[in-house]
Amino acid sequence: MEKKFLMFALLVAALVNLCRADVVLNALFSDSAVLQRDTKVPVWGIAEPGEKIIVKIDNISVSTNADQSGNWILTLPEHKAGGPYEMTVTGKNTITIKDVYFGDVWFCSGQSNMAMTVSGCVDAETEIKQATNSLIREFKVVGSFGVQQMKNLRGTWKVCSSATVGKFSATAYFFAKYLQPEIGVTIGIINSSVGGTRIEAWMSRDALSKIPEIKQSVEGFDRSIKEYQLSFEEYNRKLKEWENVAEQAKKQGIQVPEKPQPPKSVVNANSYSVLFNGMVAPAVPFPVKGILWYQGEANAGRNAYLYRDLLGALIDDWRRIWKQELPFIFVQLPNFGKVVDTTEDSFWAVLRESQLMVLKKPKTAMAVTIDIGEAGNIHPKNKQDVGKRLALAALGTVYGRKIVYSGPIYAGMNIEGNKIRIKFNHTGSGLVAKDSDTGEVKGFVIAGQDKKFVKAKAIIENETVVVWSDEISKPVAVRYAWAGNPVCNLYNKEGLPASPFRTDQ
Repeated sequence: MEKKFLMFALLVAALVNLCRADVVLNALFSDSAVLQRDTKVPVWGIAEPGEKIIVKIDNISVSTNADQSGNWILTLPEHKAGGPYEMTVTGKNTITIKDVYFGDVWFCSGQSNMAMTVSGCVDAETEIKQATNSLIREFKVVGSFGVQQMKNLRGTWKVCSSATVGKFSATAYFFAKYLQPEIGVTIGIINSSVGGTRIEAWMSRDALSKIPEIKQSVEGFDRSIKEYQLSFEEYNRKLKEWENVAEQAKKQGIQVPEKPQPPKSVVNANSYSVLFNGMVAPAVPFPVKGILWYQGEANAGRNAYLYRDLLGALIDDWRRIWKQELPFIFVQLPNFGKVVDTTEDSFWAVLRESQLMVLKKPKTAMAVTIDIGEAGNIHPKNKQDVGKRLALAALGTVYGRKIVYSGPIYAGMNIEGNKIRIKFNHTGSGLVAKDSDTGEVKGFVIAGQDKKFVKAKAIIENETVVVWSDEISKPVAVRYAWAGNPVCNLYNKEGLPASPFRTDQ
């Protein structure tokens, strides 16, 4: 009798557990998490409808109730940098999250050069051995894409160590490695990147709708989605019919008819908005300090001109969804392809120009990498300098350090007889022609009214560069480093290279 009662009690307990909806958190709230300091931090998840949820951390306790759909969200008050703390989330079950720090969180996104890991960079073995800073943590977002916005990210936080750092984003890690000792707080990097992806996949439908040039293409994709859904419904209908026919055929010992095949999906990782839906939107409203972006290779073709509008729209939209004018720091594409000692028209050059033009937006900065790419490798291994230049940009624009954080940026020109004088911002303590015994600046070409560019001579005069050619008496335009992999050597004395540019359109 006691055995039967015990078995009945266990059965009832099991049924109760099945019926009870355990509290589930967004994956960003897990062991070793970094929460943004000095700002209110939303915490959210799902539970049983109406269930009371209590979140506690460092003597702070906040509660709420799940809504009728089981969704809940509450907000922790501002907290200074520090840790480690334990966070408990209690409903009908209790979740304990260990080793939580408050610090600065950076959302790091883009394609393969952001996704490239520390294990693939130059001097990887040494870098991995020296990776002992536990105040750097990475949340690696598992690649997900969909035509509808998802609610939760998939991924886990990892503490930097020699055992883990090899799989960290190299660009994001070296950014954190240089930044963390400077600001003295824990750095969390959310690595949301997928190789080979176009910017359109990372943009919401709201952002895409602001680009007239692709409106027709987006509408065509929407129609193909609807057609696919109808085709899939028809496939399911035919599949059920086939299952009945197949069952009867087996009973009768006759040949089973051919099984219907599902329609081919029209969605892939480069479809409009799918990565935004799966790998960006589910991170909101998790607060971040800023955004790092390394992408553009997949767009360096026919729509390289359009990229300036695409990237600008993405920045505006991500700021809209986070409800904050977040700092946005990005990498200008490096040198790649055949090395040329003159300037030729290039889609890569145009895309770099598109990136340069985005600097007109407030709270943006750009790391120029025209000198640290590789001619035959679209994934250059020197990510240390990429990360350092991004960190300098953050220190100068986000953290208010009075430092030189950018290479020279074109600021205007004056025509002086048969010469053109180029002015720059971010000259630092002066301009230099790197590795030039004569002081000649390489990489300039000049054109007259016929718009035919010829190789030019160029010298530095104070904070400007004077450009000319004996072949042209009435110059109208100048270009610098206008090629996929140009020979160029203009820097400031702080060692940061000038961005490629052109004065004509």
